[in-house]
Amino acid sequence: MSISGFTRFAHTSFVAAAMLVGCGGGQPPMGASGAMPRASALAPRANSTNYKTLYSFGAIPDGNNPHAGLIDMGGTLYGTTEYGGSHTCYYGSYSVYYTCGTVFSITTGGAERVLYSFGAPPDGYNPDTSLLDVGGTLYGTTENGGSYRCRYESNDSDCGTVFSVTTGGTENVLHSFAGPDGALPAAALLNVNGTLYGTTAGGGAHSCGSYLRFCGTVFSITKGGTEHVVYSFNHGHHANTPLGALIDADGTLYGTTSHGGAHSSGTVFTMTPGGGFKLLHSFGNTNGGPRGALVEVKGTFYGTTGSTVFSITPGGTEKLLHSFGKGDGRPGGYLIEVKGTLYGTTSDGGGSGCRSSSSSSGCGTVFSIATSGTEKVLHSFGYSKADGTKPAGGLIDVDGTLYGTTFAGGTNGHGTVFALTP
Repeated sequence: MSISGFTRFAHTSFVAAAMLVGCGGGQPPMGASGAMPRASALAPRANSTNYKTLYSFGAIPDGNNPHAGLIDMGGTLYGTTEYGGSHTCYYGSYSVYYTCGTVFSITTGGAERVLYSFGAPPDGYNPDTSLLDVGGTLYGTTENGGSYRCRYESNDSDCGTVFSVTTGGTENVLHSFAGPDGALPAAALLNVNGTLYGTTAGGGAHSCGSYLRFCGTVFSITKGGTEHVVYSFNHGHHANTPLGALIDADGTLYGTTSHGGAHSSGTVFTMTPGGGFKLLHSFGNTNGGPRGALVEVKGTFYGTTGSTVFSITPGGTEKLLHSFGKGDGRPGGYLIEVKGTLYGTTSDGGGSGCRSSSSSSGCGTVFSIATSGTEKVLHSFGYSKADGTKPAGGLIDVDGTLYGTTFAGGTNGHGTVFALTP
């Protein structure tokens, strides 16, 4: 159970768990809207003829339940699964055994291969974020595992790790978090001039006293494993609990927090690589805080909450672009930009025909949205046995085709990799 003692939502990471506990069920971006269905919510489901399930994850030792998006390295895609693999991990306070997760590769034709199976501590386990390619080596984080227990936090899990893995499958734990230096990393890494930057949802120097005892950090780490806390988030009207990745815009880092700010509903912030922090925007009553990374399009930043798509200028002027309803779901990952159009996924929505009995609100969608705010559902998941359900990660664009993952569904029920041409 990642991140510690919280009841986990479909993709089962703390990240979502924190959103559920405090924000009404939001995923990556923000929270559930609770709005009445709009006319579009009653429209026939979208089931694109340009959609294809490339791969259905199978029985152990295959990977199970990918929560993160994919990356492209020379035409081969790489990703992580939160569960599955060859090794079993033990979550002590629940006395439950489960598999530790994997790193995998997959061709655009659907040939999948497990590169590495995570093991019990001191190895990391339960990777649920996208990988980062730096010079042909993959870098990532695990929400659990490592050398230190996180009783420092309000749980009895492990504090998490930063790891590297080669495309040949050789893995190395670069850093085990201990609490004061950060705990429970829930976002992908960012490469800035050869130094990696990331966030931890917990840990740091300041107490928050809610979902986690401590408010989270921004950290840097060298490729050799030397870690440094760049910034410790604080409680109250300050930003806290970062769940999304950072982005670099002309030497300034931009990020989001799922909690904190003037209304305790999350924030957008900027930071210098040296730690100079500025609160850019505090969200209002959004039923959750932003969880996904921002994306920059022509000098304006775009992101999601569990109920909205928003834009924000570098000066902090925020604008609501779209509010989701039952028909088009709740965002399940970060946005990407392709030729001026934004694309993303929702973890539910898409109509009532979902084959999963536990998903009466729908099994999720792929959507597009113009920077002006016009949204369109491109595909609704879960209408066939082979289709995936509950996409929790973002998309990537490879030569005009979008690739992504679903946490559940597929012919074996353990999630899928899919392709869609808009």
